Amino acid sequence: MREKQLTTDPKGHFLNTNQCFSADGKWLVYDTRNDDSKIGSTGSIEMVNVVTGEMKQLYHTKNQTEYGPGLGAVSFSPAVNRVIFIHGIRNANEKNPYGFTRRTGVAIDVNNPEVPIFMDARDIIAPYTSGALRGGTHAHSWSGDGQRLSFTYNDEVIAQLSKTNPDVQDLRTVGVMFPGKVKVTDDANGENNSGEMSSVVVTKVIENPIAGSDDIDKAFDECWIGKKGYQKADGNWQGRAIAFQGNVKDETGQTKTEIFVVDLPADLTEANPGEALAGTANRRPDVPRGVKQRRITFTRKGVQGPRHWLRSSPDGTHIAFLSKDPSGFINAFVVSPNGGRVKQVSFHLFDIQSGLNFSPDDQYISYVAQNAIYITELSTGESKQLTENSSDDSRPVSAVIWSPDGKTMTYNRYVKDAGGNYLQIFLLQ
Repeated sequence: MREKQLTTDPKGHFLNTNQCFSADGKWLVYDTRNDDSKIGSTGSIEMVNVVTGEMKQLYHTKNQTEYGPGLGAVSFSPAVNRVIFIHGIRNANEKNPYGFTRRTGVAIDVNNPEVPIFMDARDIIAPYTSGALRGGTHAHSWSGDGQRLSFTYNDEVIAQLSKTNPDVQDLRTVGVMFPGKVKVTDDANGENNSGEMSSVVVTKVIENPIAGSDDIDKAFDECWIGKKGYQKADGNWQGRAIAFQGNVKDETGQTKTEIFVVDLPADLTEANPGEALAGTANRRPDVPRGVKQRRITFTRKGVQGPRHWLRSSPDGTHIAFLSKDPSGFINAFVVSPNGGRVKQVSFHLFDIQSGLNFSPDDQYISYVAQNAIYITELSTGESKQLTENSSDDSRPVSAVIWSPDGKTMTYNRYVKDAGGNYLQIFLLQ
C-alpha cells in the first residue's frame, strides 16, 4: 500500500481514535494538540482535504491560556456536516482549570465555522435540570445514524462532595445524548449552559463493589454496538446498545476490567421510582427506567494493553478488545454482545501497541504493532503488515482509522523538522 504524508506545517494535528473522516470521505478533522495530555492548553479545531491538502480552521477558543478552556478529541458526524469535540468550561483559569468535571461537548457545523453549538446542557446549581448533567462529558462518539452521542462522564457535584464526605467518590461513568433541547438558566460565573440535546447517565457505578460480583466502580471507553444495533440471542433486534469497559473486583479483591453492555430503551426520559436522572445534592445522576446493564466477559486476565476504546463491528456481531493471550502477548479478541465464548483473532508473538478499528465491511481490524500498521482478517486470523517498521520516535501513534469506503486509512506520526517534532497526518491508500 502507498503511504502519504498529508500535513507538514509545524504544529500538532491530533486525530481522534475514530470518526475522523467526513461522511463523504473527503475531509479529516483534528485538533492542534502535539501531545495527548494537552487538551487544556489547546485552542483550535481544523480539517484537511485528503486529496488537495487544503486546510480550514473550524473553531478557536476565546481567551485560551495554559489552564483552559481547552479543546480536543474531535469527530465527524456520519450523517451531517457537523463535528463534535471536548470543550473546557469557558471560565477556566489557574484556580479552576480544565479538568475531568469541567468540560462539555461542543459542535461546529462545517458550513458555519466559529459558531459553537453546546450539545449537552450543564447545570451545577440546585435544583438541577432534567435533561442536563452537572459535570464533564468526554470522548463523544456518534451513533451509526448520527442521532445520538455517547460519552464518558465525571460529575462536578459529586466530585466536590467527595472532598468532605469520604463515603462518596467521583466515579467515571458513561452517558448518552439524544434529541431534545434543554434550557438552563445561565449563571454569572459561566459554569452553566443550555444544550441542543438531552443527556442522561446510562451505566450504574457504585463505591466499593463487592468482590466477585458484577458491580463496578468505573465505566469507561465505550462504543455503540453496530450501526443499527445487534441481534439478541432470542432473535429479537436491539436497536440501540453500548458496550463499555467496567472495573470489577475479583474474588481476591483485585481490580479487573471486563466488558459490559447496556441495552437502551427508546425513551430515556423516565426515571425509576424514587430516583432522579439529574441527580441530587448528595447523589449522582441515576440511569433511566428500562436501561439493562449486564456483564458479557468473565475472563481470567480481563482487558489489558494500551488504553483503547472498545470497538464494534458495523453489523453488531462482534465487540473487539485487547488482552494478553496465553503466551503473554497483547493481542486482539472479540466477543458477541450476547456474551459467550471470547475468541482470539490475532496471534502475534509481539504486543499490539494501539487501539483497534473495524473496516467498514466487517472483515478486518486495523492497529499498530512493531511500530508498523497491521490489519487482521477476522475470519481467518491472518495478519498483514502494511508499512515498514519505524523507529520509536517516528512510529504510528494512537489508532488507525478507516475511511467510509474502506479504501484509505489514516493515522498520526511524529515528524521532525528544524523547529521541532510534530504530529502529522498520514494516509495509507
